[in-house]
Amino acid sequence: MAPSSRRDYSLDDWLRRFETLHPKKIDLTLDRVTAVIERLELKPPPYKVVTVGGTNGKGSCVAMLESIYWHAGYAVGAFTSPHLWRFNERIRVNGSDALDPELVALFEIIDSTLGGITLSYFESSTVAALLHFARKRVDVAVLEVGMGGRLDASNVVDTDCALVVSVDLDHREWLGDDRESIGREKAGIMRRGKPAVIADRDPPKSVVAYAAAEGALARVIGRDFDFRLVPGGWVRAEGDARVLPLPPFGGDEQVGNAAACAAVVDSLASELPVSDDALAEGIRNAYLRGRFERATVDGVEWIFDVAHNPAAVAVFAASLARLPRAPRTLAVFAAMRDKDLAGVIAPLVPSVDAWFVTQANAERGATGEALRDVLAARGARSIEVASDVAASTAAARAAAQPGARVIVFGSFVTVGAAADALGLYCAPSRMADQPARWTRA
Repeated sequence: MAPSSRRDYSLDDWLRRFETLHPKKIDLTLDRVTAVIERLELKPPPYKVVTVGGTNGKGSCVAMLESIYWHAGYAVGAFTSPHLWRFNERIRVNGSDALDPELVALFEIIDSTLGGITLSYFESSTVAALLHFARKRVDVAVLEVGMGGRLDASNVVDTDCALVVSVDLDHREWLGDDRESIGREKAGIMRRGKPAVIADRDPPKSVVAYAAAEGALARVIGRDFDFRLVPGGWVRAEGDARVLPLPPFGGDEQVGNAAACAAVVDSLASELPVSDDALAEGIRNAYLRGRFERATVDGVEWIFDVAHNPAAVAVFAASLARLPRAPRTLAVFAAMRDKDLAGVIAPLVPSVDAWFVTQANAERGATGEALRDVLAARGARSIEVASDVAASTAAARAAAQPGARVIVFGSFVTVGAAADALGLYCAPSRMADQPARWTRA
């Protein structure tokens, strides 16, 4: 039964409203969202802002920065997207997902402020996060860019430090067909006189040029900061001999992400000082699901990774190659149709013995039949199409003998649904009164 008025809306009702309120799912303009946050008196924000952009590695860096600043004693907000299971995961304070009543209250306030303005789902989510952080009086907010940077809703507030993690080919229909065009869009989160950390070892010229033209204080990995692996962890290449821990998720690429986060912390040290111990504990205790996440079910190893573009899958494949070889490798795969599907599967086709494919999302997902055709054209072996991710997961589970390995990748939807189907959905956000991600002594 539909609610009689918006005063009776549940969180799901509000999400459905904002999914359909604006005529475009993606609208890369900032005028409407700017007007709303100005009406809410959120500009400038009453907290420090770190904005994290790039093609891959954004979620990992947000998780580490969130943990580092919490361990340093700050109240920390984090805004990420998409989510694995529940919308609440996108908006966190001190590691705890926003609760349904909190989100309902936020959307009620936003709705009452709109007037004749319409916001998209992502834009309304961004405003809700900024408002939540202000109401919770956080000291610092870490914002993940949704897509691009220059015209992304997260860029509606000025950053105190921009981090561009990587630049590769993705969302080309919106951002451009080459790294230079995409890099120019991603660099748009930088601000004059503010630090800008660039963690791509071969950044497009457009990124460095934008930083110079804008007057941002750029620090580039390999030029201004770096790391060296040592027994037990890593050290900064700048001469600091303290051994820092390896991140607790993902593969080797996460060390570069950790070094970039340390560079962000250094860049803001005068405003948000962080001790060496807090930096180390923050990296050690960072929490993130779905990045080379491993679990054993009925004697079978399952590895989950949200990799969904060629660059991310290449890193995933390299991490898999470093593991002991399994007697048989199966894959559960579903991806969005706007991705470079042939490029996504290419690194894994030679090592996968059987594929279980399906449509991840009714609106944007490539059909299982389309994925089957792409795989067959690449010479993939044994391809089975299922009705949904849960069915693909069940089929792979039935086919996998003890000792086998099953990889799950292609999108957040794929990983979230597969983990749920296996009973591995145990993120704190599932609990109605979930504890904080970390607890102070």
